[in-house]
Amino acid sequence: MLDSELKEEIQQGYRQFLSSNKLNPRLGQKQMIAAISNGLGDIEEDDAGNRVSDNGICVVEAGTGTGKTIAYLLSVLPIARKLGKQVVVATGTVALQEQLVNRDIPSLLESAGWCSDKGSGKVLNQNSNKGYSIALAKGRGRYLCPLRLEQCLDTATAKDSGAFLFEDEVTFNPASHIIASYRAMDKELKQENWPGDRDSWPESIDDVDWQPLTVDRRQCTGRRCRYIRECCFFKARDELEESECIVANHDLVMADLALGGGVILPAPENTIYIFDEGHRISATALNHFSGQCRLKSTISWLGRIQKLIAGQLPLLVNTPDMANRLEKIADIASASEKLLGISYPLFEKFLDQHDADNGMRGVRGTRETSNFRASEDIRWCFPGGDPGDEVREMAEHISEHLSTLVSMLDTLSNQIGEAMDEPHYPLPRVDLEQLFQQVGVWQGRVEGTQRLWQSYSQGDAQNGSKSDSKSSGDENPGRGKKSPTARWLTLEESAGGNMDIRLSASPTDAGGIFQANLWQRCYGAVITSATLRTLGSFSNFQQRCGLPGYAECTAVEGAFDFARVGILSVPDIGVDPSDARGHTDVLIEKIPELIDWDEGSLVLFSSRRQMDLVCEQLPAEHLDHVLVQGQWGNKEIVRRHKKAIDQGEGSAIFGLASFAEGMDFPGDYCRHVIIAKIPFAVPDDPVYSTLSEWLEQQGSNPFMDLMLPDASLRLHQACGRLIRTETDTGQVTILDRRLITKRYGKQLLADLPPFGRDFS
Repeated sequence: MLDSELKEEIQQGYRQFLSSNKLNPRLGQKQMIAAISNGLGDIEEDDAGNRVSDNGICVVEAGTGTGKTIAYLLSVLPIARKLGKQVVVATGTVALQEQLVNRDIPSLLESAGWCSDKGSGKVLNQNSNKGYSIALAKGRGRYLCPLRLEQCLDTATAKDSGAFLFEDEVTFNPASHIIASYRAMDKELKQENWPGDRDSWPESIDDVDWQPLTVDRRQCTGRRCRYIRECCFFKARDELEESECIVANHDLVMADLALGGGVILPAPENTIYIFDEGHRISATALNHFSGQCRLKSTISWLGRIQKLIAGQLPLLVNTPDMANRLEKIADIASASEKLLGISYPLFEKFLDQHDADNGMRGVRGTRETSNFRASEDIRWCFPGGDPGDEVREMAEHISEHLSTLVSMLDTLSNQIGEAMDEPHYPLPRVDLEQLFQQVGVWQGRVEGTQRLWQSYSQGDAQNGSKSDSKSSGDENPGRGKKSPTARWLTLEESAGGNMDIRLSASPTDAGGIFQANLWQRCYGAVITSATLRTLGSFSNFQQRCGLPGYAECTAVEGAFDFARVGILSVPDIGVDPSDARGHTDVLIEKIPELIDWDEGSLVLFSSRRQMDLVCEQLPAEHLDHVLVQGQWGNKEIVRRHKKAIDQGEGSAIFGLASFAEGMDFPGDYCRHVIIAKIPFAVPDDPVYSTLSEWLEQQGSNPFMDLMLPDASLRLHQACGRLIRTETDTGQVTILDRRLITKRYGKQLLADLPPFGRDFS
């Protein structure tokens, strides 16, 4: 339980914050502060400071306008300081990270009486006379490597672009204006006017131009590097060690957990995590722990490794041991290449086969069926995620060869690193540096490819085993067991126009990932979002994230009077969305009529195909007022939209999934949200279909237990684009009468914000 001194510090900080901003207390905000403070304050620990009690995980659903950032920081920071723990705030995107570090956190802590000392990068707590140090954590790829910058500039100066290759295996040959940008970066770095962070560089730089300037952890020589004192990444990392609050993103947390935890970020045992936009963490984990391999591309790449090694061997005549290792690597790469070539017809056979006689099924997904997004054309999903004995046997051989290749590359990398420590090694240091980076490139790709084939070599017999008995959730059959891995094939066109087969694998449930790597280890955690409950319950979220039974789940009072400020309309348009063609024809007619072309509107589709068809049929006089996702980048679309509204013109954004959540259009920027249909997941999505099939085998109802809760979450997120501040007003129109006519529609409606209703 919180002691009186700590409780008073939190309460005084909140009172000061309200007074400084001339605000009245919000009930939901107070409830959130209390829930977090009590949850973390009840943690019991041993003499070493480790959590020993089954508590400390707080789940808080708090609607838009609650002031979640204020609530979780004012409660967690003082508690973490007293306990001697670090705080990691994980947001959905890098942009949100920077907003927190550069604007939100300094502002709110200064308002709370914990004054911002911008010169020192700290926020001073007037009660303790000590500063809360805040640091921004990003992945290595967001930072420039000074050594790579030197190599790029040296290569450009020498006019010898063909001699230096980078990780994408494309000859380095940038345009003159890019070289000019590199030189400008070099100047700013040396004058200490820029920290080497991509996001703080004043000009936009494309991925293809930034990539040559970065390294991953395998390409980095670490403390051996002659630029270690100037290293942009390690300077940023050093700040993390001394900071009380680290602002990261979901992907970075997943990357750290994948490495065992405590590698990129503080160790989970010494960390209190705050997951903002927490409804995203399950999907982020699935994406991070998935894998893929393009067969022809990988075969070609292994062939290029052999050619590169053959070209390098004459340069290594004075280092026979290193040359010998490279020759062995070329041999195992050749053997792996041949095995992959043998496997291609096997997978091609599956793609050519469309009957289910042999226990497989072919499925074809199209862009017409994508869920708020453009989906790839999935051509074959292995039932239950099981690729069969023939594939498993082939995959086992390939995995063994690639595992040997990984081991050889690790040994060679260590040897090159040790050679850098020798002042009189036969190879010049600059050559060793480039060779080390090249080997690091190979390591990264081979490791990922090996994990994919290892997944295909493993059976899923263990998937009937029980997961952690302390895991929470509903009592549905099967959900206490480990779900299978989804495995599928995709026939796709490569960059050169040739067809290739992509093998993919993904876990279907993130619960086990979180149980093993986070919840059992972390000191404490806060998970918050405006949408965590589905169909009135936290159980789906608990299941998908593997939350332990002791996690405290709370929904606090909202900040908006939805019934007064908004209308939810579900008009009868005379056609059911299950009739895709008929529904699209009606949307072509109705959407131009529904939009007020003098104001800001957001139109959300469940299918790129349908969105494109509606756009193609818009009356000519409206085309200049429509911004379509894909026409420009999302940031540029938002900029153009807001500019048009600011100039008193009308503007309508036609978007998919990425515009259905996370977008902020307050006031006149959005007075009407139009949703084409209920955003159900597509039945042929490989992860969904594998999990759905498994749930059905376990006696569950996949529609009620999986598809409906997820559709509820997406629909709620989409409707949440309308009311962003206390002064906003507007209307949500959903062009799907199933909300009225189907039994499940009532459940979905009950989950939406309580707008005024118009169902005529």
